[in-house]
Amino acid sequence: MKVFIPKRIVLVLVLVFIAAAILGVYKNREYVQQLPIGCSFKAKALCAAIFVSGRDDKTVEREDMGFNNLFKLFKAEINLPEKSVTCSFLGTGIFKRKAIHIDGLGPILVSSADEKNVLAWRPKIIPAEPAYPEKIPWPQGDLMPSEAPSANIDMAKIDSAVEKLFLENSPQKKLYTRAVIVVHDGRIIAERYGDGITKDTPLLSWSIAKSMVNAIVGIMVMQGKIDIKQPAPVQEWQSANDPRHYITPDHMLRMSSGLEWTEAYAEKPISDVNMMLFLQPDMAAFAAGKPQAASPDKEWRYSSGTTNIICRIIKDKTADINDYWNLPRRELFNKIGMRSAVWSTDARGAFVGSSFLYATARDYARFGLLYLNDGVWQGQRLLPAGWVKYSVTPTPAAPQGQYGAHFWLNGGAGVAPEERPYPRIPADTFFARGYQGQIIAVIPSCKLVIVRLGMTYDNEWGMEEFIKRVINALG
Repeated sequence: MKVFIPKRIVLVLVLVFIAAAILGVYKNREYVQQLPIGCSFKAKALCAAIFVSGRDDKTVEREDMGFNNLFKLFKAEINLPEKSVTCSFLGTGIFKRKAIHIDGLGPILVSSADEKNVLAWRPKIIPAEPAYPEKIPWPQGDLMPSEAPSANIDMAKIDSAVEKLFLENSPQKKLYTRAVIVVHDGRIIAERYGDGITKDTPLLSWSIAKSMVNAIVGIMVMQGKIDIKQPAPVQEWQSANDPRHYITPDHMLRMSSGLEWTEAYAEKPISDVNMMLFLQPDMAAFAAGKPQAASPDKEWRYSSGTTNIICRIIKDKTADINDYWNLPRRELFNKIGMRSAVWSTDARGAFVGSSFLYATARDYARFGLLYLNDGVWQGQRLLPAGWVKYSVTPTPAAPQGQYGAHFWLNGGAGVAPEERPYPRIPADTFFARGYQGQIIAVIPSCKLVIVRLGMTYDNEWGMEEFIKRVINALG
């Protein structure tokens, strides 16, 4: 006599077997801890791609999450009316994580406890300017000059260098380059986009956003609202007996706070940065709770956590939450024509300044031009005099002089060429740089700004070679 088992029971048994196999094979608590992080990552990435960038979810799953097969275990449910994405392990509801797109603020990861509160937010974000960019000349708008670039520039060499960044020569090592822009002497001389991407597609910044935080801090300094040399007003550190009491915003901008922190992504999934970005509703509180591992300025330790502490300090210095949410657009984005920029927050409303800003390649190029021109935009000073110099001065604790204040450097003038991080490009090159190959390179000596955006899993897309080829083509 045959025994018929209902399909539902069979499915449950299969899922239990798979889960048991995973746990049995790995017998590793860290592997299990990756599951909620993975669900959060997938929910956030899909929510941003669909509701901010307007990209296809299947392409995003294949390209943006192809670096780890673990993502195939997470089923995504896309709710178009609610503008949300929910992911869970095999669609069972286990390790469920949800990202909700809030107009004006982008995708926000929420827990069941935070969801109702976040859905109640009503951001009153001021309109993006200029209203008609196609009628306004670059760089404030998108109206490009009709005349050809200078005859001294070998455009064939530049086009060849750009073309190489879009060639996929190895199935095992995909570049997934999405956008490249070369700006020389204030003018776009090369621009190209990958499949499904246009000049109007906002793309993820990753740590490029840190340099935007640098700009907002500079603006607050110019307005007299922040003193970067005084102890940071962080509520967790106010006791005079707390060694963290003496950490300043300057220490945090230069990644020399001394706070304990592990900054690792795919190579070490259970890291401080991944736990903060994908599991914590209050990212600044998580980072501020870290103990002191070294005295300020004694050790250089790259930390996304300190950037998010700075974002909470800025929040505390503004009149109310809507004033805070509008601060970047009012004081920076609108003034330089960054119409597309969307800066995501955590579930407490503080900007995730370490990682989650979305903008078009042209808008990233505009930001680079602001720093190329010493913080002056079309005759108006937006950043304090001397702020860019401060930002690109090597921090003493950083080996090779490779870091300033939320900008990466190429060693500076005092470092021998062979000792620079990138010996074949100028010493004065500085970068806003993000995970998986995001870059805004600023080269004052060549009047150059270069933007490259993509999803290169190991970050190696040939940056130094590309910049060298562009410089050689300028004549």
